[in-house]
Amino acid sequence: MPDFRPALIVVDLQEDFCPPNGALAVAGGRGITPLINKLLASPFVIKIATKDWHPPDHVSFATNHQGKAPFEDIVTIVNPYNESETYESRLWPVHCVQGTLGAELIPELHASQLDMILEKGTDPRVEMYSPFYDPFRTPRVSDSGLAKALREKQVTDVYVVGLAADYCVKHAAVDAAKEGFKSYVVEECTRAVDAVAWPKCKEDIEAHGAQVVSIDGPEVHRVMTAQ
Repeated sequence: MPDFRPALIVVDLQEDFCPPNGALAVAGGRGITPLINKLLASPFVIKIATKDWHPPDHVSFATNHQGKAPFEDIVTIVNPYNESETYESRLWPVHCVQGTLGAELIPELHASQLDMILEKGTDPRVEMYSPFYDPFRTPRVSDSGLAKALREKQVTDVYVVGLAADYCVKHAAVDAAKEGFKSYVVEECTRAVDAVAWPKCKEDIEAHGAQVVSIDGPEVHRVMTAQ
């Protein structure tokens, strides 16, 4: 197994997550694109973008729950194959609906540098922040095949950027670590929904085996100088 084969995962850099018109815009979200493009030009062995790609009846949309409000209300999601397994999830405005402009990758992103675009959140019954799989385990409802794709490329290290830091980026990095990869969030290349709580979120990411690093740090420099 090679010592260092890095992969880049660009999480959900889509119109609906970016100002000025995104339905679920993250403050400063569009501004991270130049640094992400710099990474896309670097010698990763595979570069993958993920997209939220929701059907209109997705469980995360507040409009699909009578009397519920986005951002404020929580819903209990039940494993459709095992009603004893549940989790709580925040409700959101309608966003990234399949085939809409809001679901498209932003045009500033150098998408021609990507090797793969992975669509997630396609099952209306489950929330899927992670690009790897949904939170259910007994049984799993939706597995994207991302871990398999990384292993086929003999990836050792996974670098995660994109939106949003405290949701899909966090879950991507944590699950990458869970799958046995060295996992990094490049801090300058992400933004959080709740910027005030980001320091605590960073602690949680690192408690689960991933690292939050700087684009100027040795972890990223190693990629830039890889042969």
